[in-house]
Formats: sequence, structure tokens, C-alpha cells
Amino acid sequence: MESRLNYFGNPLAGKVLKHINSANKVLADSTLSTTTQELVKIRASQINGCGFCTDMHTKDAVHEGETPQRLHLVAAWREAKVFTDAERAALELTEQGTRIADAAGGVTDEAWANAAKYFDEDQLAALLSLIAVINAYNRINIINQQPAGDYQPGQFG
Repeated sequence: MESRLNYFGNPLAGKVLKHINSANKVLADSTLSTTTQELVKIRASQINGCGFCTDMHTKDAVHEGETPQRLHLVAAWREAKVFTDAERAALELTEQGTRIADAAGGVTDEAWANAAKYFDEDQLAALLSLIAVINAYNRINIINQQPAGDYQPGQFG
């Protein structure tokens, strides 16, 4: 499989990625835990069917010390005992925020209120923004048919 466009080598795309990557850096530096950030990225990428991002973020999570058991259960987080209540709230918000078109009405007040029990205002802003950013990355990679499997942790800095 080859990508439709050398997106990472295209000058215009490079300008777009520079801005998305800058937003992602702000989120990486936020007080939202790295563990929660990777779980959110993985779950949104699974929902969207983005192999490139699923590969990247599962490998990054392992590199950061995440366990294989938890990674295998991200897609079935509701039935898994291995996630904290805060992680479950973040995963629910991720699912609803990623499946906006499927959830006539968007993100429920209940999902937001549940997340607000575990995250302060800055963390909620980071969580909301992270869901938007990973969905943007997913769409770029899916539309471009970016192949998955070759990513190495730290490859993009």
C-alpha cells in the first residue's frame, strides 16, 4: 500500500502540519496525563479506522510504559476493569466527540458532566482539543491512505 500523496513531503501540507503539530505540542505539555492522552488518541483512531495513528499511538503508549493488556482492551473499555473512572470518562467523551454524526445531538450533558468530575477546566480544554486534533490527523491519514506499521516511537520528534 502506498499513500496517495507524499503528504509529509509536500510544502503546503507541511505548513498545515506545522500548525496542527503546534496545537498537539500545547496539549502534550498540558496537565492532562500522557496516559489519558494516548488512550484518547488510540480510541479515536480505532473508531475512525486510522491504521497509521492506531499504530503510532499504541507504540508510543508502550514506549511510555502502557501495558499490553490495557492496549488490547481500549476498544472494549466499557467491559474492562483495567481503566480508572477518569480514563473511562475521557474515553466516553472521545467516543461521543468522534461520533458526532452518529449521535444526533452530539456530546451528551451526562458525558460532559462525568468528565468534569475528574478533570479541571484546563484539562477539559486539553481533552476537548485533543479529541479535535486527533480527529484531524485521522482524517488526513485516512483520506491519503497513509500506510501503517512502520512507525517508530519518537520518529516525529
